[in-house]
Amino acid sequence: MATGIYKRSNVWWIRYTGIDGRQKRESSYSKDHKVALALFADRQKTISSGKEPEIKRIPNYTFGELAEKYKAWIEGRQNSAKTKGYIIGQLLLVFGDIQLKRFNTAMTDQLQTDLISKEYKPSSNNKVLNILKHMFNKAVEWEMVDEDILKRIRKVKPLRDDGKRLRYLSKEECQALVNACDSHLKPIAITALNTGMRRGEILGLKWDEHIDLRHGFILLNKTKNGERREIPINETLRTMLQGLTRRLDVSYVFHDPVTGNPYQDVKRSFKTALKKVKIQDFHFHDFRHTFASHLVMAGVDITTVSRLLGHKSLTMTLRYSHLAPAHMQKAVNILDNALNEKTISTKLAQFGG
Repeated sequence: MATGIYKRSNVWWIRYTGIDGRQKRESSYSKDHKVALALFADRQKTISSGKEPEIKRIPNYTFGELAEKYKAWIEGRQNSAKTKGYIIGQLLLVFGDIQLKRFNTAMTDQLQTDLISKEYKPSSNNKVLNILKHMFNKAVEWEMVDEDILKRIRKVKPLRDDGKRLRYLSKEECQALVNACDSHLKPIAITALNTGMRRGEILGLKWDEHIDLRHGFILLNKTKNGERREIPINETLRTMLQGLTRRLDVSYVFHDPVTGNPYQDVKRSFKTALKKVKIQDFHFHDFRHTFASHLVMAGVDITTVSRLLGHKSLTMTLRYSHLAPAHMQKAVNILDNALNEKTISTKLAQFGG
């Protein structure tokens, strides 16, 4: 271990003598020894060149300052900005002007406990915790807090959620529901069933910005996860889009024909359509589950489904894996055939065949 590198509260620090002859102490803000080693080497190089190292110190930012910057960051990048903004507002009521460097595992644990006492469902509780963790992840990137604080918050694990809802429609129900939709809702429902897009993504579609009929793709630059996503357009969707009346003075694909404004919501008409065909316990987001479920049941691999849904991790898509018994049977049959062929070849070789 290099002289001048030591540990304090699980974080590596460096110690060196400056040009003025005074001893300097500086935190690497990391538990990784290599980070401290690199910082120490950089400081030594600067001193050797006859310059005094400029020590960068993180100001005492508050949670309120982080919340303001984070909300500005998600606005325009994520379609879930409105929902996240509400949750961040609730977190502000709890943490207010607390300095970021004061956050620890106990505070995060207490937040989770308080949400449990307020009868938050595990999924809702986890959503709040995930937003808090991502805020501190960005805070580290923006140099508002050191990495050690983020690691303390990450120690709090999400609650186990055994009640994850997976509601999807049969082929017959899909057709019945589409037929029951009003004229303005029907193309929206068709888009949802054939793309697995979220409601906000669909209602925000613009012809020039997102629809590429020539190459057969819907291009989403702003998604819930803040990442670009390309969704192939199948023949059903292409026919529907080509049949829509496109107004030169309106950029949105789905809009009120009277005002020209994009639809903000379709709850009322969607509820009416469900009532007509007597489909219960089905939400608009379940179109997304329906899309994924039928892909898996048709034999499409989980990785492809994950990419189409825009999931950040394969774990989120594995919830649909139990719907692929035929696909898994096919996989083991391929293995069976491969092993049998090898066995037959071996036997033939034994008898000089």
